[in-house]
Parts: sequence; structure tokens; C-alpha cells
Amino acid sequence: MSSNSVTINQPMFALVDVNNFYVSCERAFNPHLVNQPVVVLSNNDGCAVARSNEVKALGVKMGTPWFQLKDLAKQHHIIVLSSNYTLYGDMSDRVMTILRDFSPYVEVYSIDECFLGLHGLGKLWPTPTDMGQSIRQRIRQWTSLPVCVGFGATKTLAKLANHIAKKRSEFNGVCDLASMPSSQLDALLSTIEVGEVWGVGRRISQHLNAAGIHTVKALRDTPATWLRARFGVVMERIGYELQGLSCLSLEEVSTPRKQIISSRSFGQLIYNLHELSESVAYHMSSAAEKLRRQKSTCNAIQVFIQTNPFREQDKQYSNCITVPLPNASSDTRILIRAALFGLKHICRKGYAYKKAGVILTAIDPLTLYQDSLLTQYGADEKSARLMGVMDQLNQRYGRNIVSVFSVGSLKSWSMRREIMSPCYTTKWSDLPIAHAS
Repeated sequence: MSSNSVTINQPMFALVDVNNFYVSCERAFNPHLVNQPVVVLSNNDGCAVARSNEVKALGVKMGTPWFQLKDLAKQHHIIVLSSNYTLYGDMSDRVMTILRDFSPYVEVYSIDECFLGLHGLGKLWPTPTDMGQSIRQRIRQWTSLPVCVGFGATKTLAKLANHIAKKRSEFNGVCDLASMPSSQLDALLSTIEVGEVWGVGRRISQHLNAAGIHTVKALRDTPATWLRARFGVVMERIGYELQGLSCLSLEEVSTPRKQIISSRSFGQLIYNLHELSESVAYHMSSAAEKLRRQKSTCNAIQVFIQTNPFREQDKQYSNCITVPLPNASSDTRILIRAALFGLKHICRKGYAYKKAGVILTAIDPLTLYQDSLLTQYGADEKSARLMGVMDQLNQRYGRNIVSVFSVGSLKSWSMRREIMSPCYTTKWSDLPIAHAS
């Protein structure tokens, strides 16, 4: 151990973020995509949700519709792919597992971002920057994904440090604002627009600019009491966080959702109740899994359907119905039965439906569930065991290997993903094959 190594015991946070996450996941398994312009499209291949740096350099903005990009893609040989959420989710899990080796205090902020709590950590590195480079090297070696790391005394400063590490090559992917000399920090924050601060939206940024606050340094030096009087308590906390006073704690355990929504637009228009039922049952199965995963039950469900409002030549119709359950449950069978009951009441013939979905409401934790003297539907020990076995089988052998409602193999209501890459890490049939020469 180096004699000049230090233990990180002062308040410190790190934010680890995968660069161009969807594109990087695709490149990890397809080397031909490296250094090539790549775009990943949203549901039904609608618009750009991920862009490689080569595409960003062409001026393509996030959310640009694909039909507007076709000519540019042809001109610059942009490679276009459909979203492969199964692959991205599995790669995200691998990254988060690696990060737990560096700190037991982990907050998964999004599919490609993670906060680490570092205060009181006994593990040693010469500097936080050395720790950041170690994180980058291990994730790159084990997953092929490039990441940047930002360190700060607060979560807001760690988020800002990560932004700097991404945008400024001189930091080599790691920026440590906590150890930076004050003169250097002031000079750096004076060059960053206030809108880059986590939590400062476009509208607030405009108001801050109108008040003469244009840079992060100017916002940091603004009295927090003035920020609260002008913008409220959230901006006051941001001001304190920029000054190094931590107001946002690490959320190591995600808060159970009070509402669970599962919905997607169809790959093509649907005209009959049978296919609508398949779609609603599929979404309810997914929502029920999420409900059980957070160890909750729901007391009511909602079902909604709608036509395409952008097709003015079609008759328009949309409707929603709430179906109360006889008792709180997380049993997929009960929830699907209630959803299909509601769907039959709102479905009308003669319409071209574009979207359907379900919402679980009145969600309570299992610990609050109360037994009843009346017959329980999908809320007894037998139901819990059955759902547990079904979840285990689907997790082990593939999604929907066991399902409650029969779903056809050719699902016309499924998302349109015509150029999706293989599920390299979750399907045996998609496993890459190496040939020895």
C-alpha cells in the first residue's frame, strides 16, 4: 500500500454514467459499429433516442423523427437500429453489479447512471481520480462499455463533475471537483452555463439569466435565501448543494411506486377485440410482475384504449375505465380477468385502435394487507406460491415462457422493431459464435 494513499472518509459522492448507453451496448457486441455514425430508434422505430458522437456532430437532436433523418442517414451512411431493451437492461445490471464492488452505498439513478456514496469507506486509493480510473478500466474490461466518473461533496456537484468529465477531454473521463483547488474550481465553473446544473430546467435557466446569473459559479455564489424567495425550496437546495452542503441523501432503496403503468403503441392499427385483449393481457402481466417485485398489492386497475389522433381521416375514439378488485391482490390471473372485463365495456367496433394499456392504482405494501372473513380472490398463500413459481420460471427460462393468457406467436399489436440486434446476453439462440481459424 502506498504511503501517500488516503482513506475517503469525508462526505463524497460519485456519479458513474455510461457514455451513449444504447449505442455503446450495440457496439459491445458488434465491433463494426465502432467509430461509425449510429442511431438507435424509439418504440415503433419512431425517433432517435440514442446517438453516437459521430451523429451528434452532424447536428442530429435527441427525439428527431426517423422520417426526417432518412435522407441524412443515406448521405452520411448512418447505421440505424431498433431499440433492444432486453439487451440494454441486462448490460445495465452488469454495470451496477460491478459498481457494488467499489461501494456498498449505491443508488441506481437510471438505466445508465448510478450514484455511489463514498464517505466512511475504508478502501484506499491514492486519490478519488485513481478510483475513478479503476472504475472505468474494470467496466470497460468486463463489459466493453465506456463510462465517465464525477466526484463531488454533494450529489449535484458529482452530477456536474460527470458532465465536465464527458465534455472536456483533458480530464480523461474522470473529474474530481471535491479535491480541486478553489481558484481552479472557480475558473472552471465560470465557463459552464447555469442550465447544465442538475435540476435547473430551461424555464428557470431563462429566469436566472434575466437576473444576471449566467454561469454555475454565479449560481453557487447567489445567496440561497434569495433563491428560495424567488424560485422556492428546490432551488435553495441546489444553491446549498453547489456550495458543498449536502441536501440530497443517497436513496439506496427505491421507493415503491404508487402507480404502475404498462402501455405501448401498436406496430400497426388494430380493429378487433381479440387482438386488443392479447395486448391488454400482455401489459397486465408485465405490470403484475413489477407489482410483485416491489412486494405490493393493488386495489383497483384501469384500462384505456385510443385511436390515432394524427390520422384525421379515421373516426376518433378513446376511453378509460376503472375496475375495483374484490380485494387487494397481485395475482396475474385476477388482474387480467379484471382488465379484460373492463376492456369489453369500453371497446367499440368500427375503430382503428393505435394504443392500449393498463394502470395499477391504490397500491399498498404487502405488510399492510389485512385478511378478510370473506372469500379471498388471488390473495391467499396458494396464490402467492403460484405467482412466485411463475416469476422464477420466466426469469430463468425467458420472459413469458409461462403466461396466464394465450398470446399468439404473430402479434400484430407488438412494437415495430424491424432492425433490432440480437439479444446476445439473454437468449441462447442469439449467443454470439466464435469460429477458430
